[in-house]
Amino acid sequence: MTAERRTAQHTPHMPAGSSHRSRRTRLGVAIAVSTALAAGFAATTANGATEPRNTPYPASSAASPVRADEAADGFASVDALGQDGTYGGRGGETVTVRTLADLEKYATATQPYVIVVAAAITMDPKGKEIKVASDKTIIGSGTSGHIVGGGFFLGQGVHNVIIRNLTIRDSYAGTWNDKEHDWDAIQMDGAHHVWIDHNDLRNMADGLIDSRKDTTYLTVSWNRLQHDNKAFGIGWTENTTADITIHHNWFHETEQRNPSTDNVAHAHLYNNFLQDDPGTDITSSYGNYARGHTNMVLENSYFDGLNNPVTRDSTATLVQRGSVFAGTSGRNESGGGTSFDPRSYYAYTLDAAADVPALVKAGAGPRSSIAAATTTAAATTLTVAKDGSGQYGSVQAAVNAVPAGNTARTVIAIAPGTYRELVKIPSTKQNVTLQGTGPSRKSTVIVYDNASGTQKPDGSGPYGTGGSATVAAEGDGFQARNLTIANDFDEASHQDMSGLQAVALRTAADKVFLDSIITEGDQDTLLLDTAAKDRLGRVYMKNSYVVGNVDFIFGRASAVIDASVITLKKRWNGSSAGYVTAPSTAAGRKGFLINNSTVNGDVSAATFYLGRPWHAGGDATLDPMTTVRDSTLSAAIRPAPWTDMSGFSWKDDRFAEYRNDGPGAGTASGDRPQLSDTGAAGQEVADWLEGWTPSAS
Repeated sequence: MTAERRTAQHTPHMPAGSSHRSRRTRLGVAIAVSTALAAGFAATTANGATEPRNTPYPASSAASPVRADEAADGFASVDALGQDGTYGGRGGETVTVRTLADLEKYATATQPYVIVVAAAITMDPKGKEIKVASDKTIIGSGTSGHIVGGGFFLGQGVHNVIIRNLTIRDSYAGTWNDKEHDWDAIQMDGAHHVWIDHNDLRNMADGLIDSRKDTTYLTVSWNRLQHDNKAFGIGWTENTTADITIHHNWFHETEQRNPSTDNVAHAHLYNNFLQDDPGTDITSSYGNYARGHTNMVLENSYFDGLNNPVTRDSTATLVQRGSVFAGTSGRNESGGGTSFDPRSYYAYTLDAAADVPALVKAGAGPRSSIAAATTTAAATTLTVAKDGSGQYGSVQAAVNAVPAGNTARTVIAIAPGTYRELVKIPSTKQNVTLQGTGPSRKSTVIVYDNASGTQKPDGSGPYGTGGSATVAAEGDGFQARNLTIANDFDEASHQDMSGLQAVALRTAADKVFLDSIITEGDQDTLLLDTAAKDRLGRVYMKNSYVVGNVDFIFGRASAVIDASVITLKKRWNGSSAGYVTAPSTAAGRKGFLINNSTVNGDVSAATFYLGRPWHAGGDATLDPMTTVRDSTLSAAIRPAPWTDMSGFSWKDDRFAEYRNDGPGAGTASGDRPQLSDTGAAGQEVADWLEGWTPSAS
């Protein structure tokens, strides 16, 4: 590429003062896609970049991987009704599903299954609720398991079911207090021994969870219930028989049923975080509500900004102790009789109420990895060191030693130092990891100085843009971790050369994971490509830095840059001008997604575009795409952040923003398109990864 061109149910009664809106005008979309990363962040790069906007999970049970073979706690762990606790499909076959047909096939089967959901599965028709049979574990693969536009139904007598680690979302049908569509995330009618844990539930047409018709021995734990009118309804029965545990859930921007608990014999609620943000369209009607003849114990929860945080009917018993109420108003009630002792049913440990917001916000929702009871081939480690202490003295020598057609991962562990060499991982060598072993990304550096116009030593001509890469990764499953990959080609000294593009890292593979690295150059730093135009090439970059100035993130891959820093760099002559992205996306594919990241650098204000469309080779069938969302933009970004390229208008392709902030962010206009909330719900990290869960294994 050249610098300037490329060839290119019913609703229970509410306490007094409840309010409803007829429409939803703002739906927040909370995204927390995190792979299990142990490395910390360096303070800055050499170019002064600040840290990405993410917080590592604390070292607590909240941050533990979600295991597919775990059993429930709380009332779901109690032996009763012929069932010894709740363990789901443990002991049955483990199957991985990516389609609605397969999910329904295994979820409704009579035999036990552990069902790993490894993709975003859209319900058809919208509102569909799969009728789950007994003895099932339905668990998301990392953060990739999404159920879109529908949910699950557990009918009378269904038992021993675990639903974990999923995002269930977006059956919302346009009416805020929807009384016509009973499209829940999870509905239970007369089920028992059910564990709902570590899910993200949001934006449904009716409720998020409905526990109805004497559903009992239920535990609901570590879930995010957010941005919905009706969060969690319990009841629809004249009997008072159900036993339910609700702990460490985050009720965020939900109006009612937080939960509404009707005729429950033993309702134990502890360490939940209920939060109502000020100044939004969603205002809580009430928090924890003991209705009918419910007997509730409420312990060490945290209520932030809620109206009527604790409410009970005169016929109910409600004992609360140890909770924190911050900025709440209205009814805050207790009493009404003698309570039960939850510890007479099961053991549990209370967290301090003051710690609940941070603990629950960090730990609720889907986890980044599942430790399922499966066996994988052992990884091989090859060592590289310049001082002769490793098996190999160069990175390429170690790559050469990887056998073609390998299936197990090979980790090339590279000792600290600067390795001035070209590295190529061919397509025949898959699952190769380049991993620096030093204390930071800067400790291990692979660098070279070829440019597009640099002549090959054999006299066959110039390298070309792709050929200029310091590291070229063509094998699927490539990973790079804890190192720097750079191209230090000196543009100032080669102004007479035709072809100044100089790539640091080129990927032309699928399932590429770039974890805690620095890629540094000037023009065309990071080429994220595919093996062919019709081949899928997914890339996930996390906790990393990309440094450059012209089109320095470019190519046709479906790539996510997440929780990272994009550092803008001045040109060779000291001027400030450039372009962050130049996608060359094939029609029907996802392009680039910059998510939860920071764009900054020591450059002049309003001098950089977020991107422009690269129709490689003048191919009009391409449909370039860049989305920048939930990120901080410095003043360097132009007020009109997209521009044309080589005769192709950016307005004919796919360029958009969503909920960015910082001095370089702007409001919606014809020159600055913003995604709607509905549109943004379809442009999340999981939508890009299409069932793949990046992990270090």
